[in-house]
Amino acid sequence: MAFLPKWLTFLKGKEVVIANAIIAILTIGGQQLFSFFTFSCPCHVGQNLIYGLAFLGVPALILLVVGYALNNQTWRLVTGKRSPLQAEGTQNQLLQCKLTCFVLCSITGRALVAPVTWLAVTLINGSYYVCAMSEYVSVYYYGANPNITASERKQILAAFPCSQLVPPELSRARDEVILLLRYQSQVAGWLLIAVVVITVFLSYCLASCFSPLSFLHFRYWTSYVHNEQELFDEATDQHSKLYAIQHIRKFFGFVPGSENIGEIRIPSLREWQAISGLAFLKLVDEEHYDYSLLHDWALKGSVDRKYLKLDEDPVTTT
Repeated sequence: MAFLPKWLTFLKGKEVVIANAIIAILTIGGQQLFSFFTFSCPCHVGQNLIYGLAFLGVPALILLVVGYALNNQTWRLVTGKRSPLQAEGTQNQLLQCKLTCFVLCSITGRALVAPVTWLAVTLINGSYYVCAMSEYVSVYYYGANPNITASERKQILAAFPCSQLVPPELSRARDEVILLLRYQSQVAGWLLIAVVVITVFLSYCLASCFSPLSFLHFRYWTSYVHNEQELFDEATDQHSKLYAIQHIRKFFGFVPGSENIGEIRIPSLREWQAISGLAFLKLVDEEHYDYSLLHDWALKGSVDRKYLKLDEDPVTTT
């Protein structure tokens, strides 16, 4: 097992690449299941195109929105932009604009992994494209009776994705049309993959060329940011817990998990009403908020001393 530390060292700092690979694999698996259980071409004029494009585009759009929503940088970018405190930092708006564009491009790159994978896999599969474009194939590929109207020809071509609806004499023409459309779809899929791979590679190259950091310095910076975020999350959890404990102790007279609790506090009806209801951020002053109704109640002032000792029996019997 001596090779494990080497692999862990190699993978350290490549979390983004690993995450993107996992997203792509999950998208491929989801696309295959989605196609198997839900896709059924209507084989009708005017409906094939809408149905095929819907299966191509709508899931990709949903995956794009989900990719934006699941990225913490998205919310860091948009949160607090209307705060009056932001008005103080307007001296270097150009630099702020460049930073915003850089972060937005980074977020978009991460969000595009799943939708681009979906589009590439569906195009290589070819089923959606065949359904969408069957009725628009050139007349050259229709080898039967030429003495039919354009609408009748479209109806026959639209039925080609459904083999059970095609007359036996048109089986060869159908096979040629399906092969042509699959060829077009798969070529488009591989071209999309090639364009994306080249674009990503060139983007990384340009970012490295214009980076003010050397290779090792960049690795150190990446490691620092990762460790800082982990420590910040731990400190945030612990700080908020300790802060909340003070308010819980003030309301109930003890802290959950404490041993040898001698007494508890009995809140009044007015106090229960004060902490009940919908809680919103409340601006206390220019730099502080109350985070909840309990927080607001705990900071308002004195508290009555209605306590009950636990060694006393609160129920009086006669």
